[in-house]
Amino acid sequence: MRHPSLTRRGIVAVASLALASTAAIGGVAVASTDATTAEPVSTPVTINTPDGQLMSYVVNARIANPGQTRLVETAVRAAGGVVVQSWPQIGVVIAHSKVSTFRADVVAKGGNAVDSVGATRTVAVSEGTPEVAGASWGRGASGYKQGAKKADNGDLESDASPAAASDPREAEQWDLKMIKADQAHAITDGSRNVLVGVLDSGIDPDHPDLAANIDVADSVNCTDAGRPDLSATGWYPTTSDHGTHVAGTIAAARNGVGIVGVAPNVRMAAVKVVNDAGFIYPEYAVCGFIWAGLKHMDVTNNSYYVDPFEFYCEDQPDQFAAKEAVRRAVTWSTKQGVVHAAAAGNSAHDLSDKSSFKDTTSPDDQPASGFVTRTLNSGCEDIPTELDGVVTVSSMQRFPAGTMESRLSSFSNRGLGTIDVAAPGSSILSTIVTNNGYGTKSGTSMASPHVAGVLALMKSVHPTWTPAQMIDKLREQADDKACGAATGGPVCVGPVEDNSFFGEGVVDALDAVS
Repeated sequence: MRHPSLTRRGIVAVASLALASTAAIGGVAVASTDATTAEPVSTPVTINTPDGQLMSYVVNARIANPGQTRLVETAVRAAGGVVVQSWPQIGVVIAHSKVSTFRADVVAKGGNAVDSVGATRTVAVSEGTPEVAGASWGRGASGYKQGAKKADNGDLESDASPAAASDPREAEQWDLKMIKADQAHAITDGSRNVLVGVLDSGIDPDHPDLAANIDVADSVNCTDAGRPDLSATGWYPTTSDHGTHVAGTIAAARNGVGIVGVAPNVRMAAVKVVNDAGFIYPEYAVCGFIWAGLKHMDVTNNSYYVDPFEFYCEDQPDQFAAKEAVRRAVTWSTKQGVVHAAAAGNSAHDLSDKSSFKDTTSPDDQPASGFVTRTLNSGCEDIPTELDGVVTVSSMQRFPAGTMESRLSSFSNRGLGTIDVAAPGSSILSTIVTNNGYGTKSGTSMASPHVAGVLALMKSVHPTWTPAQMIDKLREQADDKACGAATGGPVCVGPVEDNSFFGEGVVDALDAVS
């Protein structure tokens, strides 16, 4: 798969004068004279929107409610745009337009109803505008609060059975032993009441190790310009087996075939957020997170970063608007009871110190000649992994080879106070699409699903726990791991209890079910 996000993470405008006091309003950053930080302004990236070229935008309402969202929709149409999808739960409207001045026009038409607007990609919309576009919710509050209250998962009497005989290739899964998943399985393989959303490139629908655990009814394709596509095959993988590999780590079935997942009895929904060219644009991610909340999912796995920027900067208007939309979607789905695990990234960066490196591969939907070498500041974040309430996972490898000893994978991002927990991510055996087979992949994309699986096990035995409780317990139960030698990138700092390489430590599946 050629996608830069999955390569690094998954498989090896007007600038503000004062970042801390900047408000991005309608695509223009308004700077306060109260400069309280010496941080540099991030390097601007101009997104050209010529007349006649179909571009995608996110428009955020100042207040997230149906009435304000309606006002934004009206402004979009008045500015020469098409409402592709509205999410009144978070006050976000996805719009398409061929008008070069759309950003300024929608602010002028929307007035105080518009908080921010930004282009979501630097190139034309390849998929076109969906034939059935527009607001997908009823007038007034109809449908607005759908999914707003989440019931408990119920009892586990029929689900908390100990593991049966091993599957043929389970002995090769050193990664499950490293996080004590094999011991956890002696207590439970997880509950069928638990649903994990795999926000990725789709899941192979007929893989013998996955088919029984795919929740077809709750699967969706979000790559139709960010509008949910409920067609029967929309969520199938097309150009990548990345999501299939991730899914196998989370919940490959215990069925006498192939491998076993961390939580082999839970269900998974394929939430396709990767288009055929390999990109995960902001509108796709927003759709995925909102869908997870609407469908009462318990856990999501996010082994990607949102394109076209590896880091979205608060002091750049287009980036601010896109980041704000994704942030709102993550926050809303968390309030519905969904807990999120995400890959830390594969650039060997110190995420806690953005001044220590430059972003040299954005915007990644341009050819390499279009990349801008960007100076970053603390308002620039890798999303969704650095958003509040998301579990950030670094990657470990076996070292020495063939043992249960480990060290940080050389490619893994790290950062004191940024990494929550660590999990195996190098040379991980899991399911692939080709011949319904098995293969190994490396990356923090492979580490994150281990944590999603552990969270699914935790939810299985603690069905009433909230996302905040689950994250607290996940961090508390992680096995402390001291700093080790750096095999690439910045050296490790911090104590054994919480350091830049491993955060609170190696995720522990056994403690999660005890």
